[in-house]
Amino acid sequence: MSISVLLQKQRKRGNEASWTPYVTVQIPTMNEAVALRCAEKCLEFDYPKDMYEIIIGDDSSNPDVSRQIDEFAAQHPKIRVLRRGTNSGYKSGNLNNMLKHSRGEIIVLFDSDFLPSADFLKRVVEPFAKDEKTAGVQARWKFTNAEQNLVSVLGSTIVEVFHRITLPFVFKRRRISFLCGSAEAVRKDVLAKMGGWDHGNLTEDIEYSLRLMKSGYRIEYLEDLECDSEVPYKPKDLYRQQMRWAYGVVSSYKKHAKDIYSSKKIGIEDKAYISLVCSGYLMTILLAGLFITGALSIVTHRPEPIDFGKFFIYTARNIALTCGLMVASLIAVAKAKKASQTIKMLAASFSYGLIVAYHVNIGIYKALLNRPMKWYMLSKGGGSSQTKTNTA
Repeated sequence: MSISVLLQKQRKRGNEASWTPYVTVQIPTMNEAVALRCAEKCLEFDYPKDMYEIIIGDDSSNPDVSRQIDEFAAQHPKIRVLRRGTNSGYKSGNLNNMLKHSRGEIIVLFDSDFLPSADFLKRVVEPFAKDEKTAGVQARWKFTNAEQNLVSVLGSTIVEVFHRITLPFVFKRRRISFLCGSAEAVRKDVLAKMGGWDHGNLTEDIEYSLRLMKSGYRIEYLEDLECDSEVPYKPKDLYRQQMRWAYGVVSSYKKHAKDIYSSKKIGIEDKAYISLVCSGYLMTILLAGLFITGALSIVTHRPEPIDFGKFFIYTARNIALTCGLMVASLIAVAKAKKASQTIKMLAASFSYGLIVAYHVNIGIYKALLNRPMKWYMLSKGGGSSQTKTNTA
């Protein structure tokens, strides 16, 4: 039976509970054998087997990884492997290539280190049946290696703040959300109509989210649907990840800010919340400014006895200006039911966190000055001490 016939058959049932769209699951990868672990989990979906396909977009330069992917696909007919012979456009270029070959009405995306549950596919497509203006659905991320070391504690906390505080807060008040690049679903026809993913964008998820909002579409956030994944556990990888994210978010916001503020399809409150989400990384500029001015005052100030009154006033002021991030981190850790990580999180924030802030500022300034930035591949454990792969 053809896919079009299957889709028509599903629509004739006439209710949301029985609406079962044909889905294409996409797994973009480059030199990542751990992508096969993600594909294995996708094969276990409790979704009608004849109503979804899996595509692995393999941009690998490592022939051994490509061989493993081919051998795996040969054992599972549901899986197709696509190759471009290049990494042009990075992840977004890979996604656009897969888009051309995707047969699904809905496209579900996973980065290689994600491990969806068996019911993930069924639950992530449900919101599309309720409203045709819903063009995207984002699930919450959780992390299997959050307690691996101080670096992973800090990396998971940064993302937990976004997924347990920022996104739920904004979505509950204004029904606004953003795609996050993985554990997400989008309508294929809307994506194609809007020209696909922004080629070469380092945060194609945020950029596409802003385009959807400008066009009057909505994105649902499912905070009760979680998907396991990993965070960087090496300092250099965390620095690069956060620098890339800061660069991509600021670049995308700068690209669309004028249209968003002038759009009649977006209300004033919605514009404020969009700005709130997109400006999160800019807090590090304040942190950097306070650090620099404080250091300069020590060097340039005329030596004299300490004025303890001024000292405590200025210290309290600086804490008030910058404590929001720490308070949010503590709340996020509590919401994630990881209170035992509090001491480690504080230690990571005042050590690795300071260097992360430095790299975030580099990303922001490069974005503001239109300087180029390349895509960095990050080392992750793949959930096993025996698996060492690269994931973005």
